[in-house]
Amino acid sequence: MATKKSSRTKKAASGAKGRPRKGAASKRIEHDLLGKKAIPASAYYGVQTARAMENFAISGVKVHMYPVFIKGLAMVKMAAARANYECDRKAMPRRVLRGIEAACQDLIDGKLHDQFDIDVFQGGAGTSTNMAANEVIANRALEHMGYKKGQYEHCDPHDHVNLAQSTNDAYPSALHVAMLLGNDGLVEEMERLVAAFRKKGRQFSRIVKMGRTQLQDAVPMTLGQEFDAWADSLADEVRTLRAVERVICEVNMGGTAIGTGLNAPKGYARKCARHLARITGRPITLAEDLVEATQDTQSYVLYASVLKSMAIKLSKICNDLRLLSSGPRAGLNEINLPAMQPGSSIMPGKVNPVIPEVVNQVCFRVIGNDLTVTMASEAGQLQLNVMEPVIAACIFESQMLFINAAQSLRVNCVDGITANADVCKRLVEQSIGIVTALNPVLGYDKATELAAEALASGKGVVELVREQKLLTEAQIRSVLDPRRMAGTR
Repeated sequence: MATKKSSRTKKAASGAKGRPRKGAASKRIEHDLLGKKAIPASAYYGVQTARAMENFAISGVKVHMYPVFIKGLAMVKMAAARANYECDRKAMPRRVLRGIEAACQDLIDGKLHDQFDIDVFQGGAGTSTNMAANEVIANRALEHMGYKKGQYEHCDPHDHVNLAQSTNDAYPSALHVAMLLGNDGLVEEMERLVAAFRKKGRQFSRIVKMGRTQLQDAVPMTLGQEFDAWADSLADEVRTLRAVERVICEVNMGGTAIGTGLNAPKGYARKCARHLARITGRPITLAEDLVEATQDTQSYVLYASVLKSMAIKLSKICNDLRLLSSGPRAGLNEINLPAMQPGSSIMPGKVNPVIPEVVNQVCFRVIGNDLTVTMASEAGQLQLNVMEPVIAACIFESQMLFINAAQSLRVNCVDGITANADVCKRLVEQSIGIVTALNPVLGYDKATELAAEALASGKGVVELVREQKLLTEAQIRSVLDPRRMAGTR
C-alpha cells in the first residue's frame, strides 16, 4: 500500500510524458483520508500537519515556541522505535530504526523545530501535534536513509514512526517529558533568584528596621531577616517543584487508544517506558492501570497548582518590594530599587518599580493558567480528555513566563537593591512598636499606657521611660536594644 502511495505522489508531480509540470519542483503531493494536498517540497511536515496549519489559526502561539515539547515528542518517538525493534524487527527493520533515531536526535538537538508551525490550541486531543512529529521525523529519517522526502514506502509516518502508538498515549507521555525538561530550567532560575535574596539578606543583616503587621508598626527586625524570609519562602516552592516530578514521571505509553494496548505487541509498554527512562535520564515508570492513566490528568492539575502557589508567593514578595521602596519622600523609602526607566510621560523625575510590576502581572497570568488547567481537566469524558492541548499551552507558557520573570527580577531588581539604613533607624526610634519589649518588665497594662501616651504626646517610648524613671539606663539598653528585639544580638 505504501508503494502505491509513492507512485501516486510521483505521478501527481509529473506531466503526461514524465516531464515536470510548471512549479512541480517546489511541491510534492501527499494524500490522507480527505484526499490529495500539495506540500512544499522543502517541508519536513506532511499532509496532516498542513491541514492543521490551516484549521487552527487561533492564538498565533506555535508549538515550536516551546522547544521542550518538541524534544519531549522526539524522546517518546525514539523510545517507541527502540521498543518496537525489540518486539518485532520485521515491523521495525534496523535500517528504519537507525533513520528514526537520527531524526529524533536532530529534534532533541534543536533542529527542524520551525517545522512545527501549528497552533498550540487545536482540536483532536493533540493529534495534529503527534502527526507533525510523525511526519517530520519520517521525512528527516528518509534523508538519513538516503531517500527523498515523501518516499514513505521506506519510512512511513504511521506505519513506522507511530507504530504501536496512539496520540492518546504518545502525546501525554511527551507532555510529561516536556514538563520535566521545562521544570529543570524553571528550578535553575528560581534557585538563582533565591540565592540573590540570600545575598541581600547577608548584606543587610546589621540594618535594624521596624517589622509591620497589618501595615501597622509591630516589633523591630533586621532588613536581612526580611530578605532571608523571602528567600526561604521561594526555596520551599522550589522543593515542591522537584517533589511533584514523581507524579509526572508516570506515563501511559503502550496504552494506545484507550489504555487497552490495542495494536501494541506483548511487552512493548514496559520496554518503551524503560527506553524512555534511559533517553531522558529520569525515573520514568509505566502506570499500573493504563486505562485509568489514559483518562487521568492529575499530574497536570498538581503541577499547575504548584506553579500557582509559587505565583502567589512571588507576587506577594513583589508587593512588598514596591511598598518598602515607596516614596521616595512620601513613602516608606526603606530600600531603593534600581532605576530602570523614566516612570511618567507627565511627571518629571518619577521612577516606577517596573520590574516588580511586570512580575506581578506574570503571576496573575500563571494563576489564571491554573484555573484553565483545572477547567480543562474537569472536562474529560469517559476514556479520554481531549482538552490536553490547552493544558499543555498553559503549563508551557507558565514555565516560560516564570523563567523569564525570575531572571528579570534577579538581574534588573534584586541584585541592585540598596538600603536606606538611616531611614530604617529613624523609623525604629520613632515607633511605638518597641513598647512590646517592655511587657515582661513593666507588664501589659503599663506598656499600654506608655504606648497611648507616646501616641498622644508625640514623644518616644524611650523618652517617656526615662522621664518616669521606670528603668535604669542599663535596663533600657538591655531591654530596648533593637538588635536584641530582632533576635540578632
